[in-house]
Amino acid sequence: MPKKQLCSVHKAINLLGNKWAILIIHRLCSEKQGFNQLLKGIEGINPRALSVRLKELAENGLIFKTVLPSSPPQVEYSLTPSGASLKSIISQLGKWGEKLD
Repeated sequence: MPKKQLCSVHKAINLLGNKWAILIIHRLCSEKQGFNQLLKGIEGINPRALSVRLKELAENGLIFKTVLPSSPPQVEYSLTPSGASLKSIISQLGKWGEKLD
């Protein structure tokens, strides 16, 4: 494999290979969600892990974090265009996973 391709794959794995990252993006593919919605929707994740992953995904430009003007303040997460570009890849992963059953 050419070095440039290897580096690109390595970058993608570093970004998405963290535990929970793809599942968080998958949940956000259908709609914007708040922290508690994500926490309830991703089986096995704990609040600390979710918080860390959301921060990483936002820092890497895959999700938006929007603080809503309410009392108490609420936070909503959604995909950036870069994050939304992963929808078809995640869909293909799901189809591949179905074949493993």
